[in-house]
Amino acid sequence: MTEKAPVFCEKYCIVCRGARAGNPICKTIQNLELRIFGKEGCIWGKARTRYYGVTPDEEIPPEKKK
Repeated sequence: MTEKAPVFCEKYCIVCRGARAGNPICKTIQNLELRIFGKEGCIWGKARTRYYGVTPDEEIPPEKKK
């Protein structure tokens, strides 16, 4: 059985999507979240990190997109 891709952080999270797109307000909120929860962020960020190998504040490299 293959693991399902975690889509919330990547496609639906207003903070993470905005921060990766360069929105300074979202980036500030995301930085605060990463300080509180750790370098992998919230539970959805942790799932994204496990699945893609990149933290919530990083873009997924094209070769890692599944």
